Amino acid sequence: MSDLVPGAASTSMKHESALLHVTGQAAYIDDLPEPRGTLHLVPGLSTKAHARIVSMDLGAVRAAPGVVCVLTADDVPGENQISPVHREDEPLLATDHVHFWGQTMFAVVATSRQAARQAVRLAKIEYEEKPAILNIAQARENGSPMVWRSLTMQRGDVERGLKAAPRRLSGQIEIGGQEHVYLEGQAALAQPGEAGEMRVWSSTQHPSETQHLVAAVLGRPHHLVTTEVRRMGGAFGGKETQANAWACLAAIAADRTGQAVKARLDRDDDMMATGKRHDFLIDYDVGFTDEGDILAVDMVLAARCGWAADLSGPVTDRALFHADNAYFYPDVRLKSEPLRTNTQSNTAYRGFGGPQGIVAAERVIEEVAFATGLDPVAVRLRNVYGTGTRNLTPYHMTVEDSITAEILTKLVARCDYQARKAEIRAFNRTSRIIRRGIALTPVKFGISFTATHYNQAGALVHVYTDGSVQVNHGGTEMGQGLHTKMVQIVLREFGLTADRVRITATTTGKVPNTSATAASSGADLNGMAVLDAVRKIKNRMIVFAAEKWDMAAEDIHFGPDGVHVGAEVMTFQQLAWQAYFARVSLSSNGFYKTPKISWNPETGRGRPFFYFAYGAACAEVSVDLLTGEHSIDRVDILHDAGQSLNPDIDIGQIEGGFVQGAGWLTTEELVWDGGGRLRTHAPSTYKIPACSDRPRIFNVELLENAPNREETIFRSKAVGEPPFVHGVAVLQAISDAIASLDDYRICPKLDAPATPERVLKTLMALQDRAG
Repeated sequence: MSDLVPGAASTSMKHESALLHVTGQAAYIDDLPEPRGTLHLVPGLSTKAHARIVSMDLGAVRAAPGVVCVLTADDVPGENQISPVHREDEPLLATDHVHFWGQTMFAVVATSRQAARQAVRLAKIEYEEKPAILNIAQARENGSPMVWRSLTMQRGDVERGLKAAPRRLSGQIEIGGQEHVYLEGQAALAQPGEAGEMRVWSSTQHPSETQHLVAAVLGRPHHLVTTEVRRMGGAFGGKETQANAWACLAAIAADRTGQAVKARLDRDDDMMATGKRHDFLIDYDVGFTDEGDILAVDMVLAARCGWAADLSGPVTDRALFHADNAYFYPDVRLKSEPLRTNTQSNTAYRGFGGPQGIVAAERVIEEVAFATGLDPVAVRLRNVYGTGTRNLTPYHMTVEDSITAEILTKLVARCDYQARKAEIRAFNRTSRIIRRGIALTPVKFGISFTATHYNQAGALVHVYTDGSVQVNHGGTEMGQGLHTKMVQIVLREFGLTADRVRITATTTGKVPNTSATAASSGADLNGMAVLDAVRKIKNRMIVFAAEKWDMAAEDIHFGPDGVHVGAEVMTFQQLAWQAYFARVSLSSNGFYKTPKISWNPETGRGRPFFYFAYGAACAEVSVDLLTGEHSIDRVDILHDAGQSLNPDIDIGQIEGGFVQGAGWLTTEELVWDGGGRLRTHAPSTYKIPACSDRPRIFNVELLENAPNREETIFRSKAVGEPPFVHGVAVLQAISDAIASLDDYRICPKLDAPATPERVLKTLMALQDRAG
């Protein structure tokens, strides 16, 4: 679009904080200047997974050097509850019982962080231990209650479909959880003000929810609390609800002491106390034909949810929404089991349950492919959603724009899949130690919050008399480039250069009642709100100019060379100055709500998504049969970002999402011991992908000439969560390599994460099954 300002939306522009990031000048919570007398808070965590608190002797803690006060549940002035879903199941500070190893029991407030950390260890706690339920199997065996209602989505008659199918198989897949490992840990700074005011700087994805919960624990109305966040050093869903506790504790301490209080969790405490991606155990029963047509699917998706509801209900719902991935099941029933356990309260994570459902869908495809002897890609193409028929999801939403077949076909050709597969098969016939594998998998990902009321956003835009513009919106920046895209929208509309537009910190004092920056909706929602505000101001300026220079509004245009008023061209600054003297308002709020969506959780039906984002990935791996280790040799991705707002940023999101998804399914393993203590609670024991784990050849392309058919911001599509799913291709490729040991006759049934130990176990199991 050559007529656009350089850097405007639909072109590439560097991240608005890129220079600050690489020079170390970008300010995070722990970088902010501390007000005089700032105190430091450290939580005291439980050392039992399930127990009654018999006694809690904090005398030595209070007497420790530097300690100003110690907070317990009795010190909470308002409600001792921080449940994000309005349930009475998540006390801020434990009262009579603890429900997982790492639950916050008290908090130490001291003159230094080191003093608080030393004092917190002096607590003497006496427990009466109770039986702990630590995993899905134990939850089922002991009849553990669910943290949320079970949901069933169904269409057709699944029992009849399974019985009538020429072929049928069943199985189970285990999918592990995942730690967020954000670079910036959980942090908050609270400063008391006059007349009960409280200002909180928080590393949160949901400033309004943090504001509301801080107000609740203080027992005050929302208007006395302001939450602010300029940027986060990563979040991935781990700061949507999990940031609230530390902001609330800091605020209570600030209120009690009258001084600013900062909480910055130690990494071990952070990983021990906060929730993870939900691990799932999924049972499936599938009926199909010799030609690979899937006729019926019955799935039960059980999740370890942890001790409190948190967001487990919506997460397990979304797992059901995506258990079809890109495939049409003629008869289908999908059921969730969100089970309560005595572990960390699992929470939002990039994809929000969708990736777990998609892994199950791809296992079904893999099973059918092995059973029929067909290429998995051929099975995928036979079962993708249609465009006129075979287009109704299990939740009764019509898929109006299925392009999976197109993307799969294009990627098969672009990455030379068939020739590479043949070459890999030939290599494996003679290789004793190294076996190679290849897989090509699609993604269809629904975009919108399934909680319909969250699909709204606000913005506030100011044009100053010098022609500079300040923008504030309800979204939060966690490195994904959201603020950059918002700047680009303003550049495009006003015809300005990047140095004339400034994004300010997200604050509840400027834009109230914001939704979380999650569900891949940040640019969709906030972009439209910013556009609404900008166009209101722009229209006022046009009306003013038309009246002043006596011409039609259609003859006034904003371009990269200035504002065209008929044949004359003036700078944006000149027009803003004259509009100001004519008493034209140059400030406006903006608002947007997503159209067309509806969802009834009672019936399991509706249109929960505004649209779908699509893509496909081809992964090639090598597996060492002696050690179980693997390498990712090559990855090709073709992804649908609609009319991309910023191609460079979107490609970066795709690359990062893929690596994170591959890490979840291969190297990242959460381990609890028999007492319920998380043993992988530091980077030394929890293995995220390193630079050497990235694909040696990594080709990423955006689907061209594919604007969103729905009216999104400049016809773009969300690109935060969908690329995460491309990591599934790596799991499937490792499975393909393992299958070569039995000449591809038996499905390896590889669970996730495919660590070296699990790969070796799968190899041995395959050999046992093959005889």
